Amino acid sequence: MQIDKELDARGLNCPLPLMKTKKTLTEMQSGQVLRVVASDAGSMPDILAFVKKAGHEMLEQQNIGKDYIHIIRHS
Repeated sequence: MQIDKELDARGLNCPLPLMKTKKTLTEMQSGQVLRVVASDAGSMPDILAFVKKAGHEMLEQQNIGKDYIHIIRHS
């Protein structure tokens, strides 16, 4: 899978990972893929809810160690 942009949101607490994800997606083109890495467990439901509401596509969410990874396709 080709990742067009990466956002490192580790060390940030809610709602900052979500806010930075929103901002980054506004700078991207339709069809591009964003990979977000966060350390806040709250990012899992928060970012998923935003992606669904905004009409983007959540390609993958996973927890690896202390990292919460979100892969999103811009709509």
